[in-house]
Amino acid sequence: MIFGNLQNISEYTFLEEQIQKCFRYVKENDILSYEKGSYKIEGEKLFVNVVEYTTTEKENRFWEAHRQCLDVHIMLFGQERIDLNFIGNMIEKGFEAENDFVALQGEANSHVILTKHDFLICYPNDGHMTAIKVKEPITIKKAIFKVLIE
Repeated sequence: MIFGNLQNISEYTFLEEQIQKCFRYVKENDILSYEKGSYKIEGEKLFVNVVEYTTTEKENRFWEAHRQCLDVHIMLFGQERIDLNFIGNMIEKGFEAENDFVALQGEANSHVILTKHDFLICYPNDGHMTAIKVKEPITIKKAIFKVLIE
């Protein structure tokens, strides 16, 4: 996993070209004005889900990971906590191939708090639990890029 902020994007030139495309897409498009939904950039190889939801208690959330895609979470507004752990430290509870969804069980070994323009890249070995409130439940808007690993 990699945690950073778009204002420091010049420090991340070592990242894969598909991830760089995500950063350029945010820079070149008014993604904040997008309605909730899924937007194809390069078909199934690269697309973005724009989500808006209210953060909640950790007990209301679930662990997930992915096998075929990596996630690039970019906060557009609001604040959320994302708990993290490596899937090797967790128990795999199932896999939905159609949605590339690995259900996990376990505890966090770290977390990040995303605020405006922060990003978090989750690779296939990175279990993550999103939408956790920081202090109080608030509405957030976030872009989640899905990058097919080839």
